[in-house]
Amino acid sequence: MYEAINPIAFRLGPIQLYWYGIILSVAALIGLIVVIQEGKRYQIHPGFFLDMVLVGVPSAIVGARAYYVVFKWEDYRNNFWDVFKIWNGGIAIYGALIGAIMAMIFFFRLRGYNFWRIADLCAPGLIIGQLIGRWGNFINQEAHGGPVSEDFLRTTLHLPNFIVNQMNIEGVYYHPTFLYESIWNFVGLLLLLWLRRQPFLRSGELFLTYFTWYSIGRFFIEGLRTDSLAWYASNWLAALMKLLWSPMGLLFHEGEMSYGTVRVSQLLSVLIVLIAISLIANRRFRKHQERYADPIASNRP
Repeated sequence: MYEAINPIAFRLGPIQLYWYGIILSVAALIGLIVVIQEGKRYQIHPGFFLDMVLVGVPSAIVGARAYYVVFKWEDYRNNFWDVFKIWNGGIAIYGALIGAIMAMIFFFRLRGYNFWRIADLCAPGLIIGQLIGRWGNFINQEAHGGPVSEDFLRTTLHLPNFIVNQMNIEGVYYHPTFLYESIWNFVGLLLLLWLRRQPFLRSGELFLTYFTWYSIGRFFIEGLRTDSLAWYASNWLAALMKLLWSPMGLLFHEGEMSYGTVRVSQLLSVLIVLIAISLIANRRFRKHQERYADPIASNRP
């Protein structure tokens, strides 16, 4: 009988180090290195990006936890101090992105940089961090989709044994949604790396493309999951979400929600795509001429 991968990588006395934390740390480090290298093309000192991480990471953690708690408030309203027990689980990527972006708006302004210019530089690093970080969910056997057959994983998807075995949770095989999202983000990374070399790319568009790409993939993959944060929405909104997801339904069965009628991440994904496309169109209509390849300079000494 196959045993799942131990989520504890190793122990140092009473201290336990988890694969999840190691993978997230590696993801953040590689993403940071990519951002620093891109920043060097614009003569931006690496120290700026290190300071950015010191501000951004705590903000992302707070945002990720706050987002989760807001939509699971019934679990915390009578146990308020559990809100701070983040080690028990309960964070969300969208919350992390929202928290980090809010902090970066102020941080970049404080350092005299245009938000869109630096956000563009960070886009490839962000998507790299996400495509690596999802493997932490793989180790923890979480954030998976609904039940599937072993034959589907081995014969249809041709997955290696270590993934198939880890997707066997208490005798039931599940959709490896972590893998779907990781692959989607890898393709997105290739797109961003190609776009940043194109002369037509204007400031802000690489970052907005990243958000659009990620949100489209997240919308369809989220529909396969069974642990989605959800809420009870109007019937017309629930019907609209199902209609938009229906092309995916031709290939896979939708994952069952434990509560609610609309998945929060799906609704947010749709809103982000609409906002991002609107911002790109609006900035071009207003003839915003600054391009990705143009020099970046701080207005602070």
